[in-house]
Amino acid sequence: MPQDFWASSGFGLLGRSEAGLVASDAWLARFLDRDELKLPDDAGPRERELHALLASDPRANVSAAMLDAVEDADGRDNWREFLRFRDRVAALPCLEAAYRDLYSRAEVDLAPPFVDALAQAITRSILDGTDDAFLCRAGEMLFRRQRVATEGGQTLAADSATVEAYADTGGFGNVGRLLRSQDALPAVKMDVLTGENAPIYFLRDELYSFALDLTPGREGARALAEVLARWVRHLAGADVAIEPAERIEDGAWRWHVGLDIDATAILNALYRGEEVAAEDLERIVVLFRLEFRNPRDALAEMAGRPVYLAVACRPDRTLKLKPQNLLINLPLAASH
Repeated sequence: MPQDFWASSGFGLLGRSEAGLVASDAWLARFLDRDELKLPDDAGPRERELHALLASDPRANVSAAMLDAVEDADGRDNWREFLRFRDRVAALPCLEAAYRDLYSRAEVDLAPPFVDALAQAITRSILDGTDDAFLCRAGEMLFRRQRVATEGGQTLAADSATVEAYADTGGFGNVGRLLRSQDALPAVKMDVLTGENAPIYFLRDELYSFALDLTPGREGARALAEVLARWVRHLAGADVAIEPAERIEDGAWRWHVGLDIDATAILNALYRGEEVAAEDLERIVVLFRLEFRNPRDALAEMAGRPVYLAVACRPDRTLKLKPQNLLINLPLAASH
């Protein structure tokens, strides 16, 4: 049975069109309750006035004078970021177009929380109707930072903010402590998503409290591959199949895409035949092989050839996926 999840994304408040998801007034208004825009107790009268105006009409015109009158400097900056975001999604036909537009510019000009909000809403859309907790948990990786642990041949990813909030107090259990300290791997408990506890995911989805096992051959890696394939189909219109790979053994290796800054650097070095330090290779979390089901979706030179994808963590074991790399770095045909 299809499940609801990620209510905080405001997915249920979004409109729909043939183009994609449409920002409604209600969806825009919900951003006023986020930490960045929620009124602090000591907010001045001008900021309260601005907040009340936008709460009653999220598309209201805000003059430069009204914005400049906000008493707190950080508050002014946050409001400017929100208004840039609001105006961008209002000017384009759908959230998908707003997301694609971000990466057609010389530089991304929206604050990270708003970029992640777009990614979450779009990911929620491509997973709509699923009852697969593994797909949903893998989908979280497209908009939330992870902390990675590898021990004894097992690779776990957990939500970084959740680990930071609960590991010290034991609220996230032994897995949380592992992900912080890299101590010996304990027996896998309820904190790691399994077939047995998967139904509980939909009761705890807003807590981001399940770790995902990305070990090659496990369900987590396969789920992430499927989410990425759906992302490409939805946003780029290219029908692709993505499967986890143990290693790259391809004498005709022609194209690769790193899904984060570290994976990009490591793959580039390997492709050039450079020696890569063992500790850097160990930071590769998972590899994928992408194939175009329709050769016409790819550049002519890549028809029938695979593209290799990689995910890697930073030296501090954190990972922030960049799903936009699948839009800007895949060898897509010009029609896309």
